Amino acid sequence: MTDHVRVSREQGVLTLTFARPEKKNALTNAMYEAVVREMNRAENDPEVRAIVLAAEGDMFTAGNDIGDFTAVATGAVAPRSIGASPFLLALAHLTKPLIAAVQGNAVGVGTTMLLHCDMVFIAEGAQLTTPFVNLALVPEAASTWLLPARIGYARAYAMFALGQPIDGKTAAQIGIATAALPANEVQNRAQEAARALAAKPAGALRAMKKLMRDVETIKEVMQREGDEFQARLKSPEAMEAFRAFAERRPPDFSKVA
Repeated sequence: MTDHVRVSREQGVLTLTFARPEKKNALTNAMYEAVVREMNRAENDPEVRAIVLAAEGDMFTAGNDIGDFTAVATGAVAPRSIGASPFLLALAHLTKPLIAAVQGNAVGVGTTMLLHCDMVFIAEGAQLTTPFVNLALVPEAASTWLLPARIGYARAYAMFALGQPIDGKTAAQIGIATAALPANEVQNRAQEAARALAAKPAGALRAMKKLMRDVETIKEVMQREGDEFQARLKSPEAMEAFRAFAERRPPDFSKVA
């Protein structure tokens, strides 16, 4: 295990497991760097034929460590220092099958990363949440384009603007997930699917995925989202949201523009 990411290989399947359960698997720069490093290696390794994203504990991931956002908002670090950007670009460029085993709740990028997975197996009771607007931010991972395309504008708007969570069963019904299962079956089902994909002709799978995904558009949307996200991080609204979070109170946006 390195940087709170556990790495294992078996039968052509690379499994990357978020292993920071005591912090709800909140993603740090070091964790992003570890995942990107392994994904880049996998892209160039013919022995890796499928990749699984998984997590330890009862939560898939709480998303970005909010301390990173606060550091940017206060000017302590540069916006580009947040490691999510290279991670999102790695997802966009990945040509090998990517499967997610979502055994628990996923927040923020924990949800939007699923839009880049080719198969998603989720616990029936897991909650997917995208609370970007609640933090006075905007969505990322090209999700402002990918999510409406997947589930329709009305559902996507409610998830983004109101921060409305959806459970695993609903995620499967509306097309975010491949299947919803009891939590204790999620990991095994994801591994079974990964092994099945690893046995398929890799070239055909790669060509099919390229035809199904518009990578250039995804990158363009990510860039627009990233520019707006960075601007929003330093806005008065974001400052109020982060102060409220730290002070454990509801934010009051009535006096900020």
